[in-house]
Amino acid sequence: MLRLRPYKACDADEIVSWNEDEAAFRKWSADRFPAYPITAEDLNRHYDAMAGSDSFYEFTAFDDTGVVGHLIMRFTDKEKTILRFGFVIVDPRKRGQGYGREMLKLAIGYAFEYLKAVRITLGVFENNVPAYRCYRAVGFREVPCCDASFFHIGNEDWKCIEMELTDGGDPSRIAEGRLGERSCAEN
Repeated sequence: MLRLRPYKACDADEIVSWNEDEAAFRKWSADRFPAYPITAEDLNRHYDAMAGSDSFYEFTAFDDTGVVGHLIMRFTDKEKTILRFGFVIVDPRKRGQGYGREMLKLAIGYAFEYLKAVRITLGVFENNVPAYRCYRAVGFREVPCCDASFFHIGNEDWKCIEMELTDGGDPSRIAEGRLGERSCAEN
């Protein structure tokens, strides 16, 4: 059974090891770190800088085998109604087995139920098709916007797709796992 818990500094070694090359690292972190690779200490320093914020939350997903996923949540508005997911990653050995969907469902449930978010947003690079499909599978939809956001990664410009999810007034959809089923039928 997959569960979420607060991130611990000792999780960092495992998490940073999941970025097998710079392209995977940039799909995960965009330009938030100046250099690749990063160390566990780099990740912990990044999170320590946010330690005084009551709008920033780090989570680790785990099962009987240990740490299998990670993500952060941060409020982007003063009213604390819009929550942004970031640094979403799953152990490469667990990908394609539903861990990402399950971790996101748990995080979505936590965001709506406990943090009382009204909307959850995230960004995903258009060249990260597996992540995009995973987000769609749990109910995220593209946000129509006029100006596309691009990040200069290496010698390329990567388009970032903005996505969002609202609770739709029925948090039981998430708890019962029906959120993913609904969106899969729409695809």
